[in-house]
Amino acid sequence: MAVSEQECSSAKSSPSSSSSSTSRYYLSKCVVRASAILQVLYAHLRSPSSNDVVFGKETSIELVVIDEEGNVQTVCDQPVFGIIKDLAVLPWNDKFCTRRPQTQGKDLLVALSDSGKLSLLTFCNEMNRFFPITHVQLSNPGNIRDLPGRMLAVDSSGCFIAASAYEDRLALFSMSTSMTGSDIIDERIIYPSESEETASTSRTMQKTSISGTIWSMCFISVDSRQPIKGQNPVLAIILNRRGALLNELLLLEWNVKAHIVSVISQYVEAGPLAHNIVEVPNSPGLAFLFRAGDVLLMDLRDPHNPLCVYKTCLNILPNAIEEQTYVDDSCKLHDLDDEGFSVAACALLQLSDYDPMCIDSDSGGTNSGPKYICSWSWEPENYEVPRMIFCVDTGEFFMIEVYFDSDGPKLSLSECLYKGLPCKELLWVKEGYLASIVEMGDSVVLKLKDGRLCFTNLIQNIAPIFDVTSGDYHDEKHDQMFACCGVTPEGSLRVIQSGINVEKLLRTPSTYEGVAGTWTVRMKISDQYHSFLVLSFLGETRILSVGLSFTDVTDSVGFQPNVCTLACGLVSDGLLVQIYQSAVKLCLPTKDGHSEGIPLSSPICTSWYPDNLNISLGAVGHNFIVVSTSNPCFLFILGVRMLSAYQYEIYEMQHLELQNEVSCISIPRTKYGKKRSNSSISENNSSMASTVSGVDINKTFVIGTHRPSVEIWSFDPNGGVTVVACGTISLKSTAGTAKSFCIPQDVRLVFVDKYYVLAGLRNGMLLRFEWPTEPSHSSSINVVDTALSSINLVNSTTMAINVNLPCMLQLIAIRRIGITPVFLVPLDDTLDADIIALSDRPWLLHSARHSISYTSISFQPSSHATPVCSIDCPKGILFVAENSLHLVEMVYSKRLNMRKFHLKGTPRKVLYHNESQMLLVMRTELSIGTCLSDICCVDPLSGSVLSSFRLELGETATSMELIRVGSEQVLVVGTSLYSGPPAIPSGEAESAKGRLLVLCIDHVQNSDSGSMTFCSKAGSSSQRTSPFNEIVGHVPEQLCLSSSSLASSPDDNSFDGIKLDENEIWQFRLASATTWQGIVQAICPYLDRYFLASAANAFYVCGFPNDTPQRVRKYAVGRTRYSIRSLTAYFSRIAVGDNRDGILFFSYHEEARKLEQLYGDPSQRLVADCILMDDNTAIVSDRKGSIAVLCSDHLEAPNNASTECNLRLSCAYFMAEIAVSIRKGSYSYRLPADDLLSGGIGPKTNVDSLQNTILVSTLLGSIMIFIPLSREEYELLEAVQARLAVHHLTAPVLGNDHNEFRSRENPVGTPKILDGDMLTQFLELTNMQQNNILSMEPLDVVKPSLKPLLPQFSVNQVVQLLERVHYALN
Repeated sequence: MAVSEQECSSAKSSPSSSSSSTSRYYLSKCVVRASAILQVLYAHLRSPSSNDVVFGKETSIELVVIDEEGNVQTVCDQPVFGIIKDLAVLPWNDKFCTRRPQTQGKDLLVALSDSGKLSLLTFCNEMNRFFPITHVQLSNPGNIRDLPGRMLAVDSSGCFIAASAYEDRLALFSMSTSMTGSDIIDERIIYPSESEETASTSRTMQKTSISGTIWSMCFISVDSRQPIKGQNPVLAIILNRRGALLNELLLLEWNVKAHIVSVISQYVEAGPLAHNIVEVPNSPGLAFLFRAGDVLLMDLRDPHNPLCVYKTCLNILPNAIEEQTYVDDSCKLHDLDDEGFSVAACALLQLSDYDPMCIDSDSGGTNSGPKYICSWSWEPENYEVPRMIFCVDTGEFFMIEVYFDSDGPKLSLSECLYKGLPCKELLWVKEGYLASIVEMGDSVVLKLKDGRLCFTNLIQNIAPIFDVTSGDYHDEKHDQMFACCGVTPEGSLRVIQSGINVEKLLRTPSTYEGVAGTWTVRMKISDQYHSFLVLSFLGETRILSVGLSFTDVTDSVGFQPNVCTLACGLVSDGLLVQIYQSAVKLCLPTKDGHSEGIPLSSPICTSWYPDNLNISLGAVGHNFIVVSTSNPCFLFILGVRMLSAYQYEIYEMQHLELQNEVSCISIPRTKYGKKRSNSSISENNSSMASTVSGVDINKTFVIGTHRPSVEIWSFDPNGGVTVVACGTISLKSTAGTAKSFCIPQDVRLVFVDKYYVLAGLRNGMLLRFEWPTEPSHSSSINVVDTALSSINLVNSTTMAINVNLPCMLQLIAIRRIGITPVFLVPLDDTLDADIIALSDRPWLLHSARHSISYTSISFQPSSHATPVCSIDCPKGILFVAENSLHLVEMVYSKRLNMRKFHLKGTPRKVLYHNESQMLLVMRTELSIGTCLSDICCVDPLSGSVLSSFRLELGETATSMELIRVGSEQVLVVGTSLYSGPPAIPSGEAESAKGRLLVLCIDHVQNSDSGSMTFCSKAGSSSQRTSPFNEIVGHVPEQLCLSSSSLASSPDDNSFDGIKLDENEIWQFRLASATTWQGIVQAICPYLDRYFLASAANAFYVCGFPNDTPQRVRKYAVGRTRYSIRSLTAYFSRIAVGDNRDGILFFSYHEEARKLEQLYGDPSQRLVADCILMDDNTAIVSDRKGSIAVLCSDHLEAPNNASTECNLRLSCAYFMAEIAVSIRKGSYSYRLPADDLLSGGIGPKTNVDSLQNTILVSTLLGSIMIFIPLSREEYELLEAVQARLAVHHLTAPVLGNDHNEFRSRENPVGTPKILDGDMLTQFLELTNMQQNNILSMEPLDVVKPSLKPLLPQFSVNQVVQLLERVHYALN
């Protein structure tokens, strides 16, 4: 596109002829949060005693804990709607008065970001997220190099904070000691001030100023016995002056009373270049000065006279121990000679010239310079001998101790503790664990044991993602993505799934039809493990012993085998109860059934029968049983008493006739211990309250009724029955819908800091009720559910004065998770246990979260589930799905639900070959002999490389695509034969050449092997699974659980259930090879009989004459001004993305064999990737972090129209991450209930547009989906988003203006793609909070530009629309 910049600018300023009919509406949602960790911190954020780890990931903050086994578990991963520059911890200081009740004793998180603000954050346990306490404006939003906002330093006492710019300036803050006002920051100062900066023009003044690049800084502690008042903090900084060969150590003192900052001393020593200054904890006045090749221990107790008291050389460190992982000698941060560091200092002031998307750069250099410390961490809370573990750039880890003798402070250096990859960050936490953060690969958790660091676990990192492709899960109804991640030696292919990862242990054949219920039962209340698994069928009940082998012990337990069990459980130690239609049966198992059973040949049983009634429901609690009947409706409370040895009796304690039939019963267990779920990381849990509303919890049960309602009842064995609390669901039908749809299917009482009730309804909805916090008059809360009718939940918040009157529960939140009845299955017997919710699909409810919060479980829809806890499988869950029993474990130790296939080299592109059902992967940076790059065939189930095609010496693959030739598919590969520096944005070197290869994929029979083999995890059996044996029959049989199968790693490259036929081998065969002038950067199929390929700034329409892959013919050529980065086509339309002019639309005239340019990009754009959605719409990402939708359908036929800058920017979105891969997706975000909802009011979705979703992957490891919306949906959510962006509960946590942030790098006034991460916060709020946000007036002073919310839509329409997105993406 030959246009001038003036023409482009004029095109941008001219009004576009856009129309509403051509508008595009999208919503962006991050489905995999960025995994690249840039900062790592250790603090007490959730409580004064919690041990929390913070990962700063540029666009999000992740709070994790490292448990006793070294597993990293995520507490929350919060998007910040900004770009994090630096993070630090402000420790709590007991000398401060109470800051705020919610922050008492807790550390605060300090953040610098592109908002230009210094932010102090606290963690809220109830909302499970960070909230700002205060913001201090330092500069305008963006990246300003000479204003503070790049680096942080915090005084170890928590009294002072320093924030530096990239160069020349810093800011200092002192914390308020009274902490009684609204501002916890007392004093602040900028150094140098504008007047000081003007006065420092002389050379003498410049030497004592901080003119230059600030590399590092830290506070130098004073004696802790000195009072905070009157302290003058001393700040040490490493400064690189312009043109200087060596860095300087400067000491600055802030006279707080005089409000003056001055440089009090300098320290420069000839020798290596200093790059970091680090304070020694609990040793006032001591600091380490890290230099290239050595470490200096500095005595700064007299800041006017800095001294070096000890020096250690890094180039003669003790020999490394045997390497325990991959060593990446090429992972150099920068060269360590003087000239290299000078260049590095300049690089801090501008964007790096390194192109992460360029695959022709020379990254195979070796580390020949002096060793330097690239990361370090101090031992936490060591108040005696300070100990530091550090990593040098060769990947070796050492420990250094600071001790004192008669001559002063000294150092003690250990032997090499570990050798692995050089790490960017280190963090030493309690229990001896060390988090080692690696760039562009998985990080690791190490444990210090016996003087060595041992590998414990992985911290998954999939950044950078170069390419993704999607596919269906093998034999499951899931979606999964295959992603090319990481760089050599950590390059890998990842199989990514949504939701919580599930490790499948066992599966039975599909012979279990008619399963009516599953339960696990202990033999004693205090038992840690389950003893029995009860399976109820329509006309049969079977009991299995839980252990290494699941053996049928029905006859030894005593349950009635020829009936359908309605409920069962342990009523007291050794006493099991079975409830079925005609009786309640009490059983004492024998020793044949359990080692602690009675020493008799047959179990002892006794039964209780209702008089001429059939039992419909029941539940078993500690020392009592509750059953109900229908028609007539009675409720019976039964007790158990001992008559003599082994002789017990079930007796009736209470019974009463009910006005409404009972729909479900649950009895809360008061066992309170370590939870099995990942919410055990929550700090919400306080001591268990023994009463609810003044009633003994041990005599309490919860019921759901056909009224419909949820009610909490309590009974006195010697008295009556009391309704403690009630939440009534009153249905007002608007479509003639039956009341039964809102009847509770399951109810549970939960306790996390306070009691609340969860109710799963038969219509797929989930409700949360709480006790009212303040007395008020009765009120009705209308919840519109267009699937059924309007539900009027009448919840009185008036506390009952008469103890006989129930407290009316308050509805807090409503969510729909499907259309089938919701069953609630707690993961253990504790009241704070997380809960599995079964409906259309399984979900995990997080009990400690605010409102209703749930995450999908990566498993197929199931009808029943029960936890299974045994010594061999302590975290098992048994699902019933598709007439099979599945024993699985939820893997909380994996922050990301994925499997890793390690590949040598760097995977750049992945394709799925349908015929072979294999993955084709393009790899670079290989170290296989002289081969640098190849194309390999990978088994998508095991990750095994089955065959490969190696390129020539010095040749690198740059692009590939499957192209159809006649009835077959061939793989067309573009390569580079150029070994020079990376291509510059304006073009390529004239000497650059490449090749176009055509590879046939042939199916070859292997005659050497005639057997079938199985691939399985190391240590497991060779079979696909260890299946349950048939256990429905009448003969006692057993199912075996291999303990070795439970010990296999979930990250193992193999996969249970992969059956490989060694007779079937797919190999590559070279059909043709052609040398081109220029690197072949992009290839794209075109019109089913051609393909497009680009080289330098030209692209060609190519084909195969006579459908023979041995010959490639060029039919036409088109050219752009700059090097082409991407090619894409939709039918006859071609979109070309180049290095500067953005996107150009072309059309190919087949008869004339000519390419014609039709449309051009209105802006200059450094294209990263592009895709055509239709003839008129292109979605393009650039290397500044934006994504844009460009359209041409606002123009008439282009015969008389200019082709220059005539595309219209329909909408745009600043992601703050570079998207290197854009793929078209195809899925529906409609709930299964939407067919029923079609008659209700609300936004309508164009089903055809649902096929146009976009899948985007980024260099930071994010995966985002862009979902098309209708105009009505967009307008509704746009108004909601505007309110969320300014509300204090949901506004950007770092103080960014959300509208400004998402509009960056795009012309003013461009319509924006909606931010799904901002919108889904709405689902985390309570009903009252949601109503408050939607009722915000458009003329609120906080945001005068708020659009009025469409009046016909309520909270439920917004929730329903957002739930569709949440449901589909999970």
